[in-house]
Amino acid sequence: MAQKDVLGRAGEDRAAAHLAGRGWRLLDRNWRCRQGELDIVALDGPDLVVVEVKTRRTIGFGHPLEAVDERKRARLWRLAMAWAAAHPELARGREIRLDAVAVIGADAATAKLEHVVDLR
Repeated sequence: MAQKDVLGRAGEDRAAAHLAGRGWRLLDRNWRCRQGELDIVALDGPDLVVVEVKTRRTIGFGHPLEAVDERKRARLWRLAMAWAAAHPELARGREIRLDAVAVIGADAATAKLEHVVDLR
């Protein structure tokens, strides 16, 4: 596995631990369908939350959340709707929102973590 993939996976693990530590119920990780992949799907109280995780060693090429632009958010919404359609028993009656987590540092375990709630 390439080093960037190892770091990315470690960043997703850190983000998942962060969310679980806040009392969120993790429903899915790395869920795939024909349209793409969702990093994390979780419940934050009554809300169904799709979380995009971006991990970078440094901000030398820009902040990781800059990659979650309007086009990416539109794609995440389409994927969120696909997930909800595939899991109606978990999605029915819930508000859906998009969050993002940035993990910045060479070691995901000690890296800086930023969580942006409700990307609109």
